[in-house]
Amino acid sequence: MRREGVFEMNALSGFRPPHPVAGDERTVARHSVQVGGTIYAFCLAAPARLSRRAIGEALAGAVAELRAVDAAFSPYRQRSLTSALRRGELSADAYPPPLADIMYRCAALRLATDGWFDAWAVPGGFDPSGMVKGWAIDRAAVLLRAAGIDDYAITAGGDWLVRGTGPRGGAWRIGVADPDHPLRVLATVELTDGAVATSGYGAPVIDPHTGAPVRSTGPATVTGPTLCAADGYATALYAAGEAGLSWFPTADGYDALVVAGHPAARRPVAV
Repeated sequence: MRREGVFEMNALSGFRPPHPVAGDERTVARHSVQVGGTIYAFCLAAPARLSRRAIGEALAGAVAELRAVDAAFSPYRQRSLTSALRRGELSADAYPPPLADIMYRCAALRLATDGWFDAWAVPGGFDPSGMVKGWAIDRAAVLLRAAGIDDYAITAGGDWLVRGTGPRGGAWRIGVADPDHPLRVLATVELTDGAVATSGYGAPVIDPHTGAPVRSTGPATVTGPTLCAADGYATALYAAGEAGLSWFPTADGYDALVVAGHPAARRPVAV
């Protein structure tokens, strides 16, 4: 992850038509959409050569991907792959590729977090919700890049995926808010390519070792190359608390930013 000058973006809401930025040959578009129970927000700084129609089509494709992932993996949808798996309607040799990929990623995170992220140890059976939102955003971002948009931020709740520079130039600056005091920032990070995931803002997190909801003293935030893995790590760190700091920093670039509502202490990379 490259870190450079600063651009701070506030919360996004509603749709704003693309507009050119003076002195910068890019067109900025902002859009938010609700998919399932989650509100996703986009901020794009597209090359000026892209037409408004092309930018709109890129956004539409990204949103369609978010909807497709929700339809495939939401445990609240009876026709989703997750629900079918829970009902025992899918055998291991017949998993569709997206489900097989998600299950592999969940198993890898379970191993990396000493079992604190465990998509199988939740009420009702397998539930990848602790990482699938990040996976959906990662996939939506691939479509933006395929359309020629390399400067963007996608956010949902406490999760962010950013690339390139913001509309005013410089890195995207992301603050982790204190849920009990929204005007208080627990930590900030400046990125031009990477993800920031925070657990502890929304639905209760289940302790996979006890089956009971986690009673944490504050949110947990993890940074890294992909939002999918950062999302899973943040869920696990929220459940484990400071004991989870032993996992970071990882060899593949994930690190703890906040734990139990406090900035995480920096630790050397294990060799």
